[in-house]
Amino acid sequence: MYPFAKKVIVNYFTPKKSIKKHKINMEINQTKQPDFTSFIDLASERLGGEAISCSDDFFAEKENLLKNGRGIFIADKYTDRGKWMDGWESRRKRQPGHDWCIIKLGASGIIKGFDIDTNFFLGNHPPFASIEACFISSDESNTIEQFEKAKWIEILPKSFLNAGSQNFFEITNNKIWTHLRLNIYPDGGVARLKVYGTVFKNWDIISTNELIDLAAAVNGAKSVMCNDMFFSHMDNLIMPGRGYNMGDGWETKRNRTPKNRDWVIVKLAHIGEIKSALVDTFHFKGNYPDTCSIEGINIGELNTDLSSNDLIWTEVLPLTKLHADQEHFFENEILPTGPLSHIRLNIFPDGGISRLRLFGLVSK
Repeated sequence: MYPFAKKVIVNYFTPKKSIKKHKINMEINQTKQPDFTSFIDLASERLGGEAISCSDDFFAEKENLLKNGRGIFIADKYTDRGKWMDGWESRRKRQPGHDWCIIKLGASGIIKGFDIDTNFFLGNHPPFASIEACFISSDESNTIEQFEKAKWIEILPKSFLNAGSQNFFEITNNKIWTHLRLNIYPDGGVARLKVYGTVFKNWDIISTNELIDLAAAVNGAKSVMCNDMFFSHMDNLIMPGRGYNMGDGWETKRNRTPKNRDWVIVKLAHIGEIKSALVDTFHFKGNYPDTCSIEGINIGELNTDLSSNDLIWTEVLPLTKLHADQEHFFENEILPTGPLSHIRLNIFPDGGISRLRLFGLVSK
């Protein structure tokens, strides 16, 4: 199809019989996603992504493209311009050309795949789309003139879009990008654009005596595994800022097993030694964990089964009492461990954590 991209076909189905258990339903939903969706969404507004400019957003604002989720539909909601839609929607084009939107990624990185989601856009979705990318250094201005001078490379050619669907495209271009231009042909609405990939950070300019958040998604950290994320996703733990609400954190279901332990494993942005930690239970008032602990391990970049009982984890933060709706900062409590590549946050017996920060020194 194209040297950089291929469309990923996902088979959706609706069970004839209702599914009684929510857990089973969640597992079915998870099987619908291609492998590249396990990477971080580089364009997410939570990560710092921004819709900078567009040709037209008459019906629905370009900023909606980068919001969380897939977008919603409210049947009887209208604005003075027409039907309210949760996405980016341009007016009907009556002259030659096509509409476009320029997006600044929340973090520069290598793109693994796209989800051009036309959820709820049925009679008004664009039949085709393409995506171009460029690299603009941080010291350059993000002006229209700068974008006109930029060297744009087409990494997704003009491709067919299905209405009301997640349209997945795998990308094999391994260059580092900072900005995208989403082109739709000729006009219409897109609910969300997800840009899955890996964060690039120039670690050569980070000194070995500079404290840096090794668990920050914007630095390249990734939540890779957990035993439970029934109410909200483990990726929220390492996002910038404090949580917007109780849904913007990592929350497990109520567990009735005595002495239960829930856990999440984070791959650090860089191998390093942790010097202090912050565990934030912001918004979690009647459902915060009673206690927590942190363990670490250094396996480098090895492809290791992190759930294996054969792994030897080193204690970083001993079992510590937590409180509702509060930032907990630990420094004197942090034990010396040497360089670590992964950490495991344990919570007892269950509950929700809004954010995790691990400040440390990189090991080169």
